[in-house]
Amino acid sequence: MSLFLMAAEPVEGVTQWKFGAVDLYSDILIVALIVVMITLLFSALVVHKAMKSILRVTMPELVREEEAQKRLAKAHGKGKWGRIWNNLLELRPIDEEKDMVIDHEYDGIQELNNPIPTWFNVLFYSTVVFGFAYLLVYHVFGWGLNQDQEYAQELAVAEKAKQEYLAQAANLIDEGSVQFDPAMAPAGKAIFTANCVACHGAAGEGGIGPNLADRFWIHGGEIKDVFKTVKYGVPEKGMVPWEQTLTPGQIAEVSSYILTLRDTNPANAKAPEGVEVKAYESEGASADVAETPADSTVNK
Repeated sequence: MSLFLMAAEPVEGVTQWKFGAVDLYSDILIVALIVVMITLLFSALVVHKAMKSILRVTMPELVREEEAQKRLAKAHGKGKWGRIWNNLLELRPIDEEKDMVIDHEYDGIQELNNPIPTWFNVLFYSTVVFGFAYLLVYHVFGWGLNQDQEYAQELAVAEKAKQEYLAQAANLIDEGSVQFDPAMAPAGKAIFTANCVACHGAAGEGGIGPNLADRFWIHGGEIKDVFKTVKYGVPEKGMVPWEQTLTPGQIAEVSSYILTLRDTNPANAKAPEGVEVKAYESEGASADVAETPADSTVNK
């Protein structure tokens, strides 16, 4: 980028000089020179036309001779191109057909030994040369990519584009569109370890915050509920909103990881709090599955 800017600076300077950013007298001189050049060109055209008129009056024979030579040269040019065209197509005059008759006939019909057109031979041999060069480049020396290599290369490019798209799409997730994805759990575990262990314990057993490894939840145990709780927090119970610290993609990752902690029964687990979720939507349960309440005063 810096090289581009450096290269652009002189061009910009020249443009400004042409449009009057340097010296008014220099601009006037340039305009005057342009006017003089146009005037001289116009004058030369007028003089040339006048000389042709004078020659037509004073030396008409010479003018007619020059015109005849021009017509002859033009006809010769057309004949030259015609010969080139005939040679390319291997066309022969009709009076030469008697020399091209093959020594057999059928029902009075004779066959001419017409040669293959030059353009066809050139095309054929060029394909042979191309095929030989292709064989050397792609299959002997390996200078070019074969179909399998091109396919693998395009797959790599597509995978890179896919990952870039997913990285952008991950930040478009909200509590209405988030889905539980076990593949997000490893990344979510790292986020959980860095931000959540102090309150919920290393294994989700609970501490200052509630136990995340059982089936009791205060604010809902589905992925959308967990995402919403992490995103907006519960300030009245001491849990800060994480939407200012984590991206939506990161909140989705840690939410998926939290759901993988259920029923892990860690040591020193805190007593259940909130409402028991007997079956989750990810397990095929409907939204109206019966829930068993439990005493709770702590956010989860």
